[in-house]
Amino acid sequence: MKAIVNTTLVMPEYFIPDAALIIDGDRISDFGPQKNFDLAGMEIIDAGGHFTGPGLIDIHTHADGDHFFYDEPEVAARTLLEHGVTSVLSALYFNQDAKGLISQMKTVKEAAFSGKAPNIMGLYMEAPYMNPKFGCDRENNPWNGPIDKRDYMPVLEEAGDFVKVWCLAPEREGIEGFVKDAKKMNPKAIYSVAHSEATPQQVEALKKYGLKLATHHTNATGTLAKYPECRGVCVDEAALYNSEIYTELICDNVGIHVDPYMLRLVRKIKGDDRVILIADSFVEHGPIPPGYDGADDINFDNMGEIAGTRLILDRACRNMIKHTGASLCQAFKFGSTNPATLLSLEDRGSIAVGNLADLVIVDYGFNVRNVIFRGEQVK
Repeated sequence: MKAIVNTTLVMPEYFIPDAALIIDGDRISDFGPQKNFDLAGMEIIDAGGHFTGPGLIDIHTHADGDHFFYDEPEVAARTLLEHGVTSVLSALYFNQDAKGLISQMKTVKEAAFSGKAPNIMGLYMEAPYMNPKFGCDRENNPWNGPIDKRDYMPVLEEAGDFVKVWCLAPEREGIEGFVKDAKKMNPKAIYSVAHSEATPQQVEALKKYGLKLATHHTNATGTLAKYPECRGVCVDEAALYNSEIYTELICDNVGIHVDPYMLRLVRKIKGDDRVILIADSFVEHGPIPPGYDGADDINFDNMGEIAGTRLILDRACRNMIKHTGASLCQAFKFGSTNPATLLSLEDRGSIAVGNLADLVIVDYGFNVRNVIFRGEQVK
């Protein structure tokens, strides 16, 4: 057995100072004030007075900033793990045809199932049926024609239940047929409105199938111009209005993906239980264009357009604290508890007896000091 000592435990709503956490195998067996435990014979992990919270869960990232999951899943997964991301959904993108997506799926699945990338828990499909007007590399979109079952069924069959989230644009003609077939293949899959200019009514029409997520809220979403002199409503307003829809937020250093004022507004409207931080990391090394000074955690393509981020989720949590005044409790909620709840992961996302011993030790600024994965120290 192991014991993390000399720590403050981060719970969803409060702290437990001067605490200890007991690990038996790969599970949390007990926790509480350190004075309550006889630690004789246990392997001691001294947290050095820092904070211990649940391992981070990134539901939407394509890479570690330098390596795509579909190219080098083991490398990307290990980099994330060293930054405290103990569970991750590898995101695939719509710029691949069916053959390409299937090949990428197989690569990621092999790494996860072999144990070589054990923190990969599934796939996040930012594909195939987005609105072709939105997103980086949109000129290379083989899915911008009519939705055809013959095209997508091989992808669904390969995906099986390894896909946890399917992104889609509700306004695409024929999208309901795709959703019905995807739900037959995996009834537990979640649907997310993404790269879309759907009306609120089009978004709400798919809630009955399990649409309860908004992909990178306020990024790659549709126009608000219903009338020239009036502000309209679209995807973002639908996500804010429907209380059951979680909003993903990309929180970069400068506040370009989501303005800090908007970050604070989303928290105020949605409440802290419906906000999920994501990295949405990509691999693109174009120069930082003029006017983006300090944007060192954002990727740009050679045309000067934003192409995802270079974030790993721990930095997104630090940025969220800076931009919104979030506490450590709230940062762990955005980066662990809420994604676990969305995906019905009952054995992680919070410190609880019986949960996996996936833990991250951070200082007051959310700088990672130590990572424990399935009860073993990573760093």
